[in-house]
Amino acid sequence: MFKVYGDYRSGNCYKVKLMLHLLGKEYQWIAIDILKGETQSEAFLAKNPNGKIPVLELEDGTCLWESNAILNFLADGSEFLPSEPRLRTQVLQWQFFEQYSHEPYVAVARFIQLYLGMPEERSEEHARCLKLGYKALKVMEKQLERTPYLVGEQYSIADIALYAYTHVADEGGFSLEAFPAVRAWLDRIASHPRHVTMLG
Repeated sequence: MFKVYGDYRSGNCYKVKLMLHLLGKEYQWIAIDILKGETQSEAFLAKNPNGKIPVLELEDGTCLWESNAILNFLADGSEFLPSEPRLRTQVLQWQFFEQYSHEPYVAVARFIQLYLGMPEERSEEHARCLKLGYKALKVMEKQLERTPYLVGEQYSIADIALYAYTHVADEGGFSLEAFPAVRAWLDRIASHPRHVTMLG
């Protein structure tokens, strides 16, 4: 059985949880509290020397880290990762976009507001995150006006990667009112019969 080391409120950890549920895979969840410094313990650093969650531990004790890398591993050979090279590359394109242009702003704004309670000394950073996060949401909106999922007609790990923090963007101060295609996409993802919520 897989072991997942993570925080239920973390979007990056939720990606792994959602993927495992969509695939019907059994797993054990091991809660890690980042605010208590548990990712910096000697035992955890032996699993991920980068000291971050999530970590997926395989049955043989091998550990994989970086949420999008884990998604690619789990989805390999499934309907959630296309085998056709162009489509597979587009999945990677959206995953790189998520890590470079979306997560650093949407997730960080949420961390500042939800986890830290919006301290005054980080208000300027939060405002910058909102500005750049909205830019990323506009990119997603343009694509989702054309296709039901980020890579055409098929639900893929590209959608999982970006759903994780987009569906809780309001917890970071974002409004999705101006993004009807994104909102419809969120509903589409949540309607999958094996969908599981972040805290469910």
